[in-house]
Amino acid sequence: MSETTQIADHIEPSHTREPASDYAHYRIVPVRHPARLVATVIAVAIAGVVLNSVLGNPHWGWDVFAQWFLAEPILDGLAQTLVLTALAGAFGFALAVPLALARVSPSRPLATFAWAYIWLFRSIPPIVLLLLLNNVGYLYETVHVGVPWTHYVLIDAPTANLISPFFAAVLGLTLNHAAFAAEAIRGGILSVDAGQREAAAALGLPRRRQAFRIVLPQAMRAIVPTAFNDVIGLAKGTSVVYILAMPDLFYTVQIVYHRNLEVIPLLMVATIWYLVILTVLSSIQYFIERHFARGATRQGVKGLPWRSGETRRDTRRHKAEARRVSGPPGASGAASQDAAASWARQRVGGRVGVHNVSKSFGSHKVLDNVSLSVPSGSVTVILGQSGSGKSTLLRSINHLERVDDGFIDIDGELVGYRKEGRTLYELKEKEVLRRRTEVGMVFQSFNLFPHLSVLDNIVEAPLAAGVPREQAEAEARELLARVGLAHKAQAWPRQLSGGQQQRVAIARALAIKPKVLLFDEPTSALDPELVNEVLDVIRQLARSGTTLIIVTHEIGFAREVADTIAFMDGGKVVELGTPEQVLVNPSHPRTREFLSKVL
Repeated sequence: MSETTQIADHIEPSHTREPASDYAHYRIVPVRHPARLVATVIAVAIAGVVLNSVLGNPHWGWDVFAQWFLAEPILDGLAQTLVLTALAGAFGFALAVPLALARVSPSRPLATFAWAYIWLFRSIPPIVLLLLLNNVGYLYETVHVGVPWTHYVLIDAPTANLISPFFAAVLGLTLNHAAFAAEAIRGGILSVDAGQREAAAALGLPRRRQAFRIVLPQAMRAIVPTAFNDVIGLAKGTSVVYILAMPDLFYTVQIVYHRNLEVIPLLMVATIWYLVILTVLSSIQYFIERHFARGATRQGVKGLPWRSGETRRDTRRHKAEARRVSGPPGASGAASQDAAASWARQRVGGRVGVHNVSKSFGSHKVLDNVSLSVPSGSVTVILGQSGSGKSTLLRSINHLERVDDGFIDIDGELVGYRKEGRTLYELKEKEVLRRRTEVGMVFQSFNLFPHLSVLDNIVEAPLAAGVPREQAEAEARELLARVGLAHKAQAWPRQLSGGQQQRVAIARALAIKPKVLLFDEPTSALDPELVNEVLDVIRQLARSGTTLIIVTHEIGFAREVADTIAFMDGGKVVELGTPEQVLVNPSHPRTREFLSKVL
């Protein structure tokens, strides 16, 4: 018997041990928090004291409150408040969205104009703005709107006839609300990770679709709480229209208590109605936040409650389709291989030419006169230490980075430029996005769209390109089967492991049927256990006919799949050759030094 066994037996003799099944009968007592109990008792006591003071004091005049709470003048004033809130809120947000987009626009004049608007209308107190608009007739007696330098007139009327107190109130509240809402929307837009925009651009999504399908839905999680604060403030802020003698809720209450001198009960009427408005808006906010929180957690969040039945039906249908695509248990590998073989016969990779490309960030030269030829259907692996220019070169191939000198072509067609003689003219964004669909990209950090399901991530680019949804979904499910994730079509990205997310990213890149597929260190963000499942998919792709360009630190993988290996150092390709030449018999001393550290 070993010494360790003797010690263990001494501590816990075998005849005293309890059967494992007895542990199931142990009662678990959660930890107690006396401080929380005390705080709860104090809070309830304070609430009781306040309620007793309010309800038991006859000076509050609850009988008068009951008399006026549903009185017709009060309800008319409430309706006016709700109308002003709805109109100013709707028009304000409609104006705030373009203002926010202009604020983040690369166009300096546009951004400056939006900044000036926001600066001006956030500075002017609403009551002053309302008075200015109501009295604008003193400045401009008539409103004349027409086509400049022509006789075509749209509006020509006295200002007093056009700008009524109601119009001035809606316009003033709208202008004020738009300035604050624009900053809330801009903050939400800035909260979206830049990788999301890059992923959308790499898929060739049009700029408008990028904004409204990718950026704004994610930004809404940050926008909604602040935006509803603004709307609630607007609902209470409509009380300033009393300066225009408009009978909103607060002004109506003022009129009534000036007549009957019952100030406190009438103020409570207004207070309770404002509380009702706040409660309704807060409830709407709750459901909208839940809707836009889809995919934000690993558990997932259901959509709006009235859509839950539809969601359950869709989920059952999608599961059935997933089983049909993936086949019976144990057959998923065969199905994946069949899908791969079917897809591979359709692939003709593009030839990539990198011609004397240079790129600098400030004074730091990242790419220095790089030239590289990648044959059609080949696998090229780029090696090098961090900062050697590998990722920048990769991003330049699909024009995510603009080069300073030289050019890159795919099958003789430039990406991002048109060539006239020895001059390159940069293409408009729409044309760049069209050509970018020939170059798929898989990012180091996955960059899946978290607010879209796995299936929707994959079909987004084909739908933007005009592919019918039924066809796009069928092809997406085939790709998911190919990467072994047919059963995850309706999952959210956050519910997947890192390796699964990267495989979905590969399927998403393949959905646009690119000639060239770029991999930017596809395994560096993964745990060692997950690396092989991604590399297995890339091994399949290496036999598919698609041209692959891979930046990686996986030397063994590079030796296995690469036709050509390029070693970069200091922004230059210092060695180029077969895996045998570069990894076994390197000729450049910098290559030998690098390999001696990583092998």
